[in-house]
Amino acid sequence: MASPYPAITSKTFSRTPYHPSLCRYIPSSMSGRRQRLAVVASVSLLSIDESHREDVLASARASLSCCLTETHLEVTVPGLKAKARGKVRDIYEGKDHMVLVTTDRQSAFDRVLASIPFKGQVLNETSMWWFSKTQHIVPNAVVCSPDKNVTVAKKCSVYPVEFVVRGFVTGSTDTSLWTVYSKGLRNYCGNVLPDGMIKNQKLPVNILTPTTKAIHHDVPVSPDEIIKMGLMTEDEYHDVSSKALSLFAYGQEVALNHGLLLVDTKYEFGKDTNGNILLIDEVHTPDSSRYWIANTYEERFNSHLEPENVDKEFLRLWFMEHCNPYEDQVLPDAPEDLVCELAWRYIYLYETITNSKFQVPAMEESIHDRISRNISQIPASL
Repeated sequence: MASPYPAITSKTFSRTPYHPSLCRYIPSSMSGRRQRLAVVASVSLLSIDESHREDVLASARASLSCCLTETHLEVTVPGLKAKARGKVRDIYEGKDHMVLVTTDRQSAFDRVLASIPFKGQVLNETSMWWFSKTQHIVPNAVVCSPDKNVTVAKKCSVYPVEFVVRGFVTGSTDTSLWTVYSKGLRNYCGNVLPDGMIKNQKLPVNILTPTTKAIHHDVPVSPDEIIKMGLMTEDEYHDVSSKALSLFAYGQEVALNHGLLLVDTKYEFGKDTNGNILLIDEVHTPDSSRYWIANTYEERFNSHLEPENVDKEFLRLWFMEHCNPYEDQVLPDAPEDLVCELAWRYIYLYETITNSKFQVPAMEESIHDRISRNISQIPASL
């Protein structure tokens, strides 16, 4: 019988000291034996540089009141028009380009849950790194990044389809692969799934599970439905789906070389005025993707424990433990320790993937004022 977990062959990982904070959010419903196993298994690359981690957590705590939760650049930057406010990004329209501002808003379950210090900067800089590394697979819409939280992009006609690529059976939301699989569904978005799989198991091959936007949430859709609904032509769909799978395979390779497993992600594409298909929005960020620590995955999988994640999944799990995030009108506030831990994990991912040190923003100037100043200095043609 084939192993349900991937062989970790591209790098040899060393054991690192146990850090108690990694067990802080073990679900209260877990049995005593499984809680003890969780403590034993929490040996992770996340704790390899304790002093750096503590510095980041301290900076995050000091910045909780300074998060970028909303922007009003149509007021502060001449020539910009407010276009749309997404769950995370604020989008503005210039003369010939779009200005995308990544805020610190944290979304899940189709709603905003909290604000995470430095998150917008992490997402934007992570995407910029991946955009530059994936141009051999597909061109992108990026023109420049005049600020740590901002991307200036080409105007595109956006395909109303999100290309979700998955390598594992996992997840906790209503549209996650594990949720639908555990309910008995074996044909999902045109993919036939084998019987007998368990949560967090590696799929035999990477699969595409596209979604299309509804009023309040994403709706899974098959390739045939995408074409029949007129969302894309058959040629467009095959072209874009091939690019999405290639991007994901490349992302998995890069991630594994840095001690991480890229579990799943989503891509968005658009078409420019010349008919070229471009990658847009974001790439392989901890918001659009799941990442797990590679060197503890096998041990935790065999112990029926959740993998160590470097994304927002543990925030999702906390809210599911404490409320119904889909139906409750008012949600509890996320604990500050959890918010700061998520800030650290996002920064850890950025530094691990890019091999560079994250620059914590100076607080002498508000993030909104800095963004306004930096955008005002770029050429008027943009």
